[in-house]
Amino acid sequence: MIEVTTENFDKKVLESKKPVLVDFWAEWCGPCKMLAPILEKVSKEFNKKIAFAKMNVEFAPEVGQRFGIQGIPCLILFKNGEEEGRITGLHQEPELRKKIKEML
Repeated sequence: MIEVTTENFDKKVLESKKPVLVDFWAEWCGPCKMLAPILEKVSKEFNKKIAFAKMNVEFAPEVGQRFGIQGIPCLILFKNGEEEGRITGLHQEPELRKKIKEML
């Protein structure tokens, strides 16, 4: 899981050759904390196809605003520098896996 910041977001996410699923989260967010182990488990299944990254929106509010994030947790899949799909809220493992497959 790549940690991204305001400074490296464009390079690590938008300029990546591989699609990147970014988990926008915050330390105070209960659903974000509940999603973390589920996302960690699911990431092992998809790690050959996509990269996984985390961004704490508390430390990068301008990136959250740039992509219109209004609630967290919010997962956005970026392909070739463009948003390909978005998953908001807490989802259990089977549903999260299904939604990621649909975006690919």
